Amino acid sequence: MNNKVYLGKLGKTVGLNGDLKIYLDTDFPKGIKKGSKLLTNKKIVLEVEKFDSNKGIVKFNNYSNCDDAKKLTNLELYSTIEDTKELCSLKQGEYFWFDILGCNVFEDELLLGNVTEIHRFPLSDYLEIATHSTLIEKQLPKVFLIPYVKDEYILDVDTSLKTIKVKNSYQILENS
Repeated sequence: MNNKVYLGKLGKTVGLNGDLKIYLDTDFPKGIKKGSKLLTNKKIVLEVEKFDSNKGIVKFNNYSNCDDAKKLTNLELYSTIEDTKELCSLKQGEYFWFDILGCNVFEDELLLGNVTEIHRFPLSDYLEIATHSTLIEKQLPKVFLIPYVKDEYILDVDTSLKTIKVKNSYQILENS
């Protein structure tokens, strides 16, 4: 697993002083602030000079005019897992996606599979599960989705043990 956490994408320049539109795709915009060091998909390290989350505008050190800032248009921005954990505080029962990925999913004592992806849909997030090989041998689907709905499907998440306990999910697998 790589060490990068996707934050969003840079858009066009705004004004003449090197400001850029930023399109965030993160639940933690507080992780972006003056002095934050962000990585791009072109392996450029950028230091935030100012960030206005309300207007969706960011400015980076050493990009003080429109022409310099245009070079950053359409670049993707990333943080590191370590910086994300340090700068973003979670409430009880909240988890980082990168901690959920790779968790083994159990219903009672039966290993259903492993979380390979998380999908965001309007009503709920869904865990994509790669079905365990013993269940695939029983002609069950190789992949299925579990709604991330506490108590109805998700009983317990333990990121330190990389396990998620679920209920009503074997039935989803059988009907997938």
